[in-house]
Amino acid sequence: MVETWQQIALGVLVLLVFTSFVKEWLSPEVVALGSLVACVIIGVLPIAVSSPAPGLEGEALSRALREFNSDALRVFAHPAPITVACMFVLSAALERTGVIEILGNWFERTAGKSPTRMLVMMILIVAGLSGFMNNTPVVVVFLPIVLGICRRKDWTASKYLIPLSYAAIVGGTVTIIGTSTNLVASGIAASYDEKYAFGFFDVTPLGIVFVAVTFVYLLTIGKKLLPERVTLAALIDSKDSREFITRAFVSKESPLIGVKFIESSLKKMKKARVIDVVRDGNRVKEALDKVVFSEGDEIIIKGRLGDLMGLADQDGITQGTPDQLGLEDVRTESAVMMEGIIGPDSSLAGKSLKELNFRQRFGVIIVAVHRRGRNLRERFEDVKLAFGDTLLVQGPARRMQQLFELKDFVNLSEPKEIAIRSKKAPFAIAAILAFMIVGLLSGINIIPPTPIVLVALSAAVFVLATRCIDPSEAYQAIEWKVIFLIIGMLGLGQALQYSGVADLLAIKVVELTRGMDPRILIALFYLLAAVMTEMVSNNAVAALLTPLGIIVSIQLGVDAKPFIAAVMFGSSASFATPIGYQTNTFVYGAGGYKFGDFFKAGFPLAVILWIVASILIPVIWPL
Repeated sequence: MVETWQQIALGVLVLLVFTSFVKEWLSPEVVALGSLVACVIIGVLPIAVSSPAPGLEGEALSRALREFNSDALRVFAHPAPITVACMFVLSAALERTGVIEILGNWFERTAGKSPTRMLVMMILIVAGLSGFMNNTPVVVVFLPIVLGICRRKDWTASKYLIPLSYAAIVGGTVTIIGTSTNLVASGIAASYDEKYAFGFFDVTPLGIVFVAVTFVYLLTIGKKLLPERVTLAALIDSKDSREFITRAFVSKESPLIGVKFIESSLKKMKKARVIDVVRDGNRVKEALDKVVFSEGDEIIIKGRLGDLMGLADQDGITQGTPDQLGLEDVRTESAVMMEGIIGPDSSLAGKSLKELNFRQRFGVIIVAVHRRGRNLRERFEDVKLAFGDTLLVQGPARRMQQLFELKDFVNLSEPKEIAIRSKKAPFAIAAILAFMIVGLLSGINIIPPTPIVLVALSAAVFVLATRCIDPSEAYQAIEWKVIFLIIGMLGLGQALQYSGVADLLAIKVVELTRGMDPRILIALFYLLAAVMTEMVSNNAVAALLTPLGIIVSIQLGVDAKPFIAAVMFGSSASFATPIGYQTNTFVYGAGGYKFGDFFKAGFPLAVILWIVASILIPVIWPL
């Protein structure tokens, strides 16, 4: 039996978890798993509970079953995180076999004829793909394509990137697998009672309405509210800023030998600058200002071609010509400039450029950083990099290619090139189609009801067995942060149910809204979920509000499905901030947006969808 002090402790824990999500004290998945552990420590959740003993009846049997179903370790076997992991694998298989790239290339060939045509095609394709696969890789694939078209056509990219993210978000609401939020909410509901479970296409009617409303909005009202922002690459005119890299050696007679770079005339150059020093074939690892020149050092200098050719005339060169400095020019190569975004799993996140020793490590330099609506051109070396930061990178083409081969960056300047297994594409497509067909037939009872997790596992095993994707690639494709976040929040939601805190909250809600039409309560649940998801993870919101919605419906004596649907759709309705949904964060830096741009463009859409959901949810799922 859970004591009152434990219920109070759990309430405090929920507040701490929510505050930590908002303040970003720790990574969300660490906070979520920590809350699960805390629930076990304070005794709110039992652990390793054996199945009920034979012969139990009545209240004793009910209590034993409740404890068994609330076993803390059972969340690791919950179908929601397993299904989400399988969807990551299926999404990666489609990407690895070139299916998404084929659609992207077709889009690039046909969409760039007019701005409106591109917007229409982009919304429809992205929303359609997001209904059946993880929407993050869809946005990652289409980002450089859209940016490339905008550069060539001289269109403003910021007019397209917010719609790109919004299309991915609403597209995910079309099926139960379109977003992990739906799977979490449906999984929690099924754990209460199988009659609350949602089938594969149960959410499709409202999801299609969401896509249609968003489509019309973006082509009319939203189109006028979208800002005109300058991306990082556009800050620097390509003709005026095309720079080259010169490599020179320090000869044995050079007066630079034994001199620190910071004290040399090379430091004083204004129109060209030293970006690296190579010694014995290896880049010098220490900070450039601490380098002491030695005979044979290779000095790499960057600047515009005319400036480098006239290096002897640069300000600050007091010794005369480059020959008098002891510099022997060896070769010059073009320095290309590209944009990249810090990915969600980047090893660079949380570290500054200075800490990373970025120049020596990668052989390229950072020209500018876009951070939370600001384009930083100076004094950004000490800024801690974070997911969503956009970097303007400059360096030799070969070094740039090596940099973008890492998982640390998402290339925004051109589509990422990977070895495609095109011959395996039919198998990947077949797996997705089979997944959809089985889900549909099971939902309308043409075949025996089949758990979504079983269908997802079967499809994932199929693409692995047919070598659409290698096991190592499958492990890398799974966003483990999302999986552990879901597991932790499922545990916290389970604790709210087992401890009775959810019941107390539900009773309080019913008391405060006594006499209120349940349809108004459904609208309020959607609104609460939509507001919360702008600040914390949508999966966390679904895990916290789904149990509350079910218990409120039980207290009111009405069907729980409308409340669960309100939580599902509300938790995915992140349009007003760039931090509420991962795809918003991706386009935030890439489009050069300011924080308020999302509120201006997304808030009206959020209100419209709230009204639509409040009207249609009780119609689609009658009380």
